[in-house]
Amino acid sequence: MSGETLNATPPLNSTSAAARRLPKNLLYSIFARIGGSGLDTDAFEALRASYRGGFLGQAIAYDNRQTEIPAALIHSLRWHPVRLISFLDRPYYYGAKKKYLDWIASRHLATGRYDLFHSWSGDCLQTLRVARKLGIPSIIEIPTWHRDRGKTRVDELITGAATQRNWLKNWKAGLVLKRERFVEEYELADLIVVLSETAAETFRVQGFPEKKLFYLPRGVDVERFKPGQRPTKFRAIFSGALIERKGIHHLLEAWHRLNLKDAELWLVGSVHGEAKPHLKRFWRENITTIGFAQNPENYLSQSSIQIFPSQWEGSAKVTYEAAACGLPQITTREAGDVVRDGVEGIIVRPGDVDAIAAAIEHFYRHPEIVERMGAAARQRVVENFTWDHFRSRLLGAYEKTMQTAR
Repeated sequence: MSGETLNATPPLNSTSAAARRLPKNLLYSIFARIGGSGLDTDAFEALRASYRGGFLGQAIAYDNRQTEIPAALIHSLRWHPVRLISFLDRPYYYGAKKKYLDWIASRHLATGRYDLFHSWSGDCLQTLRVARKLGIPSIIEIPTWHRDRGKTRVDELITGAATQRNWLKNWKAGLVLKRERFVEEYELADLIVVLSETAAETFRVQGFPEKKLFYLPRGVDVERFKPGQRPTKFRAIFSGALIERKGIHHLLEAWHRLNLKDAELWLVGSVHGEAKPHLKRFWRENITTIGFAQNPENYLSQSSIQIFPSQWEGSAKVTYEAAACGLPQITTREAGDVVRDGVEGIIVRPGDVDAIAAAIEHFYRHPEIVERMGAAARQRVVENFTWDHFRSRLLGAYEKTMQTAR
């Protein structure tokens, strides 16, 4: 498995699907909504694969925002009882919602109707225990990396809370998702789906065998995200939440150092509090903060390059979107495998402000390289990372699990 060597992608049609050993009745659960943006889109495209293949038994999610897949096949938890404790801080409420989703899914799986279970890390410990007990093959997807990220683990959010005598504190601490939950899920699942080579490596260093890992990059709508008219002025864009994890502070510092003439930086995404001091410190008049956008393609298609120096991702959707819009990118290996260094963009180390600045200046001074790498980026996505590619690879994951499970 490698970020440069993609899984085979046979055509997704009834003939090829029928010839493969696929499940007959899939149970899918996810802490998301079906349809919408972000992870919601991933969930919808995953369900499309099983629905079109004729083996979607039931999906369990927190809402349903699409109409292609019949509502009868989606168990929506929109009006869930956990809303009664929505006044709690996010870690507690978040954990409670995930555990409720898991409880509902475990009850479905316990009926014995299903022959494959597919869920996401953190969403499914109880259900995976049921799957192991009943001998039902299982898959979990990892949205980022191994919980320990290939390093010695850090203390949990609520250190020692379970030992406190106050019953309310004990109860609240029990809602938080602890490291042990994730690690047990990794062990119980028959197949672990990773989104990038970097994510896979965090499992390898923890001793997971290659046969238990499956490389499944995401997809993008190449009709929605497509090249537009290049701006006459050099325009760099950052698309994503303005948070330190995504390297916004490093980008701002690099941009401030350069002080480029006839250039501008667009920041498209919600401005979080932690970004505000960096915006104030490194502000220049050629920076525009646009805020969250429902239509990021409108901004990407009007730009010269995308800069996304993230320190920690699974496989950042914006790297697919920017590439589909024909943008060369300055990004990190931690952001995924869409960009190859020197082909579709420039790969830098997380936190390397000097390298980010040098890469920006390189593109600024060489518009011919912007054009060449931008064309290569669009071609790479069209040939490897459409949603058709994603669904076909997902069927490969299902097939592998059905063949190799206990």
